[in-house]
Parts: sequence; C-alpha cells; structure tokens
Amino acid sequence: MSPRTQKFASAGLIVSVFVLWELICLAFGISELILPRPTQIVGAFLEYAPAIRPHAWQTLYTTMVGFFFGVLIGLSLGVLIGSSKLAYDTCYPLLVGISSIPKVAVVPIFVLWFGAGTVPAILTAMIICIFPIVVNVSTGIATVEPELEDVMRSLKASKWEILWNVGLPRSLPYFFASLKVAITLSFVGSVIAETVASNKGVGNMMLIASSSFNVPLVFSGLMVLATMGISLYAIFAFVERRMAGWAMRKDL
Repeated sequence: MSPRTQKFASAGLIVSVFVLWELICLAFGISELILPRPTQIVGAFLEYAPAIRPHAWQTLYTTMVGFFFGVLIGLSLGVLIGSSKLAYDTCYPLLVGISSIPKVAVVPIFVLWFGAGTVPAILTAMIICIFPIVVNVSTGIATVEPELEDVMRSLKASKWEILWNVGLPRSLPYFFASLKVAITLSFVGSVIAETVASNKGVGNMMLIASSSFNVPLVFSGLMVLATMGISLYAIFAFVERRMAGWAMRKDL
C-alpha cells in the first residue's frame, strides 16, 4: 500500500467514526448532556473559540516546559542507568516506586510547596514523562550488541567513546519511541494539575464547563487536547524518521 493510500485510508477511518457517531446520536435521540454530536462539539468550539484560546496556550505552555525538563532528567538518568549496573541496581527500584504513585496524589503536595497555578502543572507534566524515557533509553544502551563493544575495545576506545559512538546512536530509536509516549502523558499530567490546582488551562475550563452542564464545551476541550497531542506526536515522528530512519523497516 502506497503512503498516499495509507493517508487516505486513515482519513477515511477518522471521518467514518465521526459520521457514525453523529448518526447514532440522531437515531437514538441521545441528549447533548450525555453525548453531544460532533457537529455540536464543533459548534461549541467555534462559539467559545476566543475563550478557549488562552486556556489552550496555557496548557500547551505548561506541557512543553514540563516535557522539556522531563526529557532532560529522563535522558540523563537513562544514560546513567543503561551504562552502569550499579546505577541500575540503585536507582531503578526508586524510579519504579515513584512511577507507581498516582500523579493526582502528588498535585496537592506541589500546591502546598509552590501554591496553586502554573508550577504544579509543570511539575506534574515533568514527573509523569520521566519514567518511559528512562526505561527506553537505558534499555537501548544496555542492549548494545557485545560484538560492537568488543570491536571498539580492540580499537582502544574508552568507555565514554563506546557510549558516545555506539550506545547513544543505538538507543536513538528507543529514545524517540519514548518521546512519542511521553508527550501524550505530559498532557495528562498538565490537565490533572489544572483540574485540581489552577484557575487557567484546558483542564480548568473543562471542570467549569462540566459544573455548568455545558457538555459540548467539555468535549471541545477534549478535541483541543487531542489535536495538540496528535500534532506534537507527528512532529516527533517526523524527527524520528530523519534521525533514526536507519532503524525502521523500509516497507512501513
């Protein structure tokens, strides 16, 4: 199947889902308080677009800042854990324990430390995306073929040179895979914090809309989040093809 055919098939599937959604709501007379039709959601988005815009920018800002710091920390820890068995045995159990804590449970702690607002949302977005990056990067480095390392050692390469010339390039596909997962999780973290401890952002807007039973506006917020998430996912997928295309199957 050609790339153009694949794109048309994907677009056709998406359109079919929304058409079916619309027809089911009309056929069964489903109230907009339960499940608004796609046309009602789009209508609410157009009606409240000026009010949605600042909330969307706020969520995008907190997500990207938290994601940036999460990538820095996750990449650093991933390199350390993947290249050192001592670091793996020491840090990995702690990371698993922290990752197992529901992130909504730590938001009140961030509010207590930093007050309500942007900082708790940034921190929540940051901590929720660290673990997948650490796991993928450390796995990519730790699974380097021993033969490659033996060749580098035979050339008198140091451990740092082996890591830089073999380990890090070998972990690139894992790293980009983790980025595509982490960016979606970062939006989850931002919205969680915005619903608990913020007066701005898509999460806060959806909370206010649901309290006033404006369900189409709630779904409009979900549509905005989905659009931003898909857009950033596509950007990272494009960068991945440019930087780690050598690791992909040619027939995909």
